[in-house]
Amino acid sequence: MKDKSFKNNIAQGIGDLFYIWKREFRTTFRDQGVLIFFVLVPLVYPLIYGFIYTNEVVREVPAVVVDNSRSSLSREYLRKVDATPDIQVVAYCNDMEEAKLMLRDRLAYGIIYIPSDFSSNIARGKQAQVSLYCDMSGLLYYKSMLLANTAVSLDMNQNIKIERAGNTTNRQDEITAYPIEYEDVAMFNPTNGFAAFLIPAVLILLIQQTLLLGIGLSAGTARENNRFKDLVPINRHYSGTLRIVFGKGLSYFMVYALVAVYVLCVVPRIFSLNQIGQPSTLALFMLPYLAACIFFAMTASIAIRNRETCMLIFVFTSVPLL
Repeated sequence: MKDKSFKNNIAQGIGDLFYIWKREFRTTFRDQGVLIFFVLVPLVYPLIYGFIYTNEVVREVPAVVVDNSRSSLSREYLRKVDATPDIQVVAYCNDMEEAKLMLRDRLAYGIIYIPSDFSSNIARGKQAQVSLYCDMSGLLYYKSMLLANTAVSLDMNQNIKIERAGNTTNRQDEITAYPIEYEDVAMFNPTNGFAAFLIPAVLILLIQQTLLLGIGLSAGTARENNRFKDLVPINRHYSGTLRIVFGKGLSYFMVYALVAVYVLCVVPRIFSLNQIGQPSTLALFMLPYLAACIFFAMTASIAIRNRETCMLIFVFTSVPLL
């Protein structure tokens, strides 16, 4: 009798699990708010982020110059900066106030400031400084400004060291310029672009955040429709914790298995992002990741009392999590 009763309980539990899965699946596709987070956002947001950063790098960023040194050395520095593919010097300003006005009016995205003691410090063997002021509304502008000025300063440093060394052969000049020869290789990001760096992290976070918001919205709806404001509906099939958790989790997992394939396989191919892992390897990583995100979202949804609560609690966490 005990064996029969145990088998009946197992069979009933499995039946309840699939009942809950079927009902949650139907509820998901009938709720427009949940559909937005589960389908529309994962479909559209990766494309938006991809199109924003698809160029990887920005060329000929407009910059203005404040040259208080007005020396041959400062002019050489500015000519070399203007000759780089990253920056285009569009104006020479008399002071910083004029340069700030051009930056405010979006006529330029950066200011190169050369102090009055730039050339004299170098002549006396002291360290000279060049200041950069960048518009941080776009990280690509800042990156172009920084890379161009860094490359020019390193190039001029090399020439200054050679002049002061008093060498007699070319080989001595090479050793003076580069005592230790190095080669910079950007692993898995040959263009040093933001798309290859940022988009993969955004795609992974997108899966977690949309699950958190969608399940939270569903939980808020369930409480609003329950006359006792309880998360579990009044139904004999919802009589065990495991069947509720795994039944709901299975319905979410089926939806996000397809979403994960699109986000991690299709989107990177659309924007030609580097893909190191094979599909089988990605699947092995995504199975526990999706399960963890689903169970975390279901746990967090306990705190949700109505549909709007999840937007107030969870949306702001996307930036610090990224």
